Amino acid sequence: MTDAQRVLILGHGAMGSVFETLLADHDLVIWERDPDSGEESCPLETAGRDRQVVLFALPAFPHRELAERLAGQLPEDAVCLSIAKGLDADGRTPAQVFEGVFDDRLAWGMICGPMIARDLQSGRAGFAALASGSERGRKAAGLFARTRLYLDPIEDVHGAAWSVILKNVFVPMVGAADSLEMGDNMRGFLLAEALAELARIVEDRGGRRATAYGPAGLGDLATTATSESSHHRGLGARLAGGEHDRLDEEGEYIRSEGLHAVQRVREFRLLPRGRYPLFDLATDFLDGAVTLREGLDRYLGDRFGRPIGS
Repeated sequence: MTDAQRVLILGHGAMGSVFETLLADHDLVIWERDPDSGEESCPLETAGRDRQVVLFALPAFPHRELAERLAGQLPEDAVCLSIAKGLDADGRTPAQVFEGVFDDRLAWGMICGPMIARDLQSGRAGFAALASGSERGRKAAGLFARTRLYLDPIEDVHGAAWSVILKNVFVPMVGAADSLEMGDNMRGFLLAEALAELARIVEDRGGRRATAYGPAGLGDLATTATSESSHHRGLGARLAGGEHDRLDEEGEYIRSEGLHAVQRVREFRLLPRGRYPLFDLATDFLDGAVTLREGLDRYLGDRFGRPIGS
């Protein structure tokens, strides 16, 4: 897939703009919807009729609606790829949405990994797993063959989808710990614990443990937890500063895929409480039920028999 392709980009935020830049040599159509008025830049069904690749560069929430509208319009050899890192209103990952809507009729997949938009826009490299259950879907990695985005084709779509969802839940803790000056050792410990638990959850949700140690898991976790431009790292710092009410007023709890994922996990009981102690701590911290110090004292007490500083 190295010749010019007909590509539809859904969403024109940071990553939609990145894709527009990276794929400038291809035949591009950009579709977006005004979040306030609901006005669409062009009719979606018309935009998708002859597209060979569709890039879902938007949150998980509208995936089902958009996929259903496109399903009967796309050519049979089209490939749909998502970069979303959250759960929709019914608690489904983008991979589950695509599986339900497209099944085997269209090729589809997930692009998951360290792809900080600012780096890619400035000409730096990005890396990700392109997870797809079909060979045609995995071959879509060739779309980016002449760009600085390097894609590793794998088959584990559900492991990749859960890896990036979970890292958005764990990363705010790291951002908060750094903001509270808990030290480099605490950052390293939290990352190690998060990765181990992420791998367990991925496997329990039907994915492959190895996926957690690749770009979609370890790669994205480490990058998001340490990048100065990381949204979820910054979110953790603000929560550590006691800004829960302010974030609520600003609508941050709606915009953040990590916070939205926590709500859906609890609503649909996707991850039993008590089975994943670091995830429980992360969700309690995000909810404002505990401060990070309180939560870590309890976590370390259970893990090592003594809290911080004892």
